[in-house]
Amino acid sequence: MNKIVSNAQEAIQGIADGMTLMLGGFGLCGIPENCIAALVDAGITDLTCISNNAGVDDFGLGLLLQKKQVKKMISSYVGENDEFERQMLSGELEVDLVPQGSLAARCYAAGAGIPAFFTPAGYGTEVAEGKEVRYFDGKPHILEQAFYADFAIVKAWKGDRYGNLVYKGTARNFNPPMAMAGKITIAEVEELVEPGELDPNFVHTPGVFVQRIFQGAKFEKRIEQRTVRERQ
Repeated sequence: MNKIVSNAQEAIQGIADGMTLMLGGFGLCGIPENCIAALVDAGITDLTCISNNAGVDDFGLGLLLQKKQVKKMISSYVGENDEFERQMLSGELEVDLVPQGSLAARCYAAGAGIPAFFTPAGYGTEVAEGKEVRYFDGKPHILEQAFYADFAIVKAWKGDRYGNLVYKGTARNFNPPMAMAGKITIAEVEELVEPGELDPNFVHTPGVFVQRIFQGAKFEKRIEQRTVRERQ
């Protein structure tokens, strides 16, 4: 039951070229930055990354994009990364843009054992091209398939050696559904505690979904868009 590994380098063992990864986070909040740095150092390439966004040019998934380690991005919001834009427009990077709610639901569906579901989101747009359409209560819905990943990499506030996780604030976004969906789930945490220290009423991801856990060496917690009022 002890799922602790020593560091990010050990945690990503087994991730190989061409695999599909889920990476939690919303903007730069709640991203597994230690594991991303380890992936950059490891030089693993041809990755398909499922993530709400693609980081910024010099942080988060932007670091993998800079090194041309990502073959395909499946994302919802990508407006903060110039390198992402350049690679997409030049045809160097495959891109699948997914409505944000559908992205979360497709991750959750995989973890819940639901292979596909119908949703109205995206009907009448490029998102719906080539997808089955059915009408429910007179309203068109498109068929979306669950997302599966070889590895899901998430970041939590606290966790124990059994893999039970608690997220803090906005980090409780895509991390919980992604933690359920990976064949192997890696959790990096700010604080590793002893079993029994986490109130079971507030555990967001039960340890049954997590295979590896470690305490991150450092977290920069950058602010994606800093807006301040000018001094009078």
